[in-house]
Amino acid sequence: MKKRRYLMMMLALMVTMTACQGQGSVKYELPAKLKDRPELILQRVGYTTSYNEQTKTPNWVAWHLTKAHTYGKNQRKNEVFAEDEDIARGHRATNMDYYNSRYDRGHMCPAGDNKWDKVAMTQSFLFTNICPQNHGLNKYEWNDLEILCRDWARKYGAIDIVCGPLYSKNSSPKTIGKNKVCVPEAFFKVVLCRQGRAKAIGFVYRNEGVKQKMTEAVRSVDEIERLTGIDFFPSLDDQTEARVEAEARLSDW
Repeated sequence: MKKRRYLMMMLALMVTMTACQGQGSVKYELPAKLKDRPELILQRVGYTTSYNEQTKTPNWVAWHLTKAHTYGKNQRKNEVFAEDEDIARGHRATNMDYYNSRYDRGHMCPAGDNKWDKVAMTQSFLFTNICPQNHGLNKYEWNDLEILCRDWARKYGAIDIVCGPLYSKNSSPKTIGKNKVCVPEAFFKVVLCRQGRAKAIGFVYRNEGVKQKMTEAVRSVDEIERLTGIDFFPSLDDQTEARVEAEARLSDW
């Protein structure tokens, strides 16, 4: 079993390296290392996740989305949500945690961004890429933003994306299931386009079923850094990073 898991991990790493060749050796989508909370970095074919064993959810999930990756034959209907065996039992979410919880198993890196590769599609259903998400948000606003990001990847050739949960700093989060999976108060997403004159934009959506306008969800990356305590896009040169992270205009996209 251990040998099989090792071979699968090596295969995933090789596919990931091949997929990332188009952006060179620098992975611009990766945030800086976290020092104020538990963090286990897990490299998958289609994304990288920073997993938090206390919340049983990712701190963030990051991926480089190319135009080619927005197409493919691999469909989500053939997949099932699965426990991540790289995480010890008791420190990982399970399907039973979500049963009767009234929360969706919400993808951070969406299945729709992983149709290009069978392993990538399967890994997008690991619970280390999943958060408890309000059904209305998952079905409408969050899905609309995922579709828009794929449109941007096709328009610009490639974009870098990071998203994840937001928890209140003033109170303990609600939990679901035996493993006490933390329910986010909101979700963030930041997007970087490095084609031409670099630009970036961020979004914050409350984890609620009420209608939320995309224009009202727009935030600068600087704002989301203050909310999350995460340093995004540290591989950019300092001047470019400072400029793009201070701006947030949906009309520029």
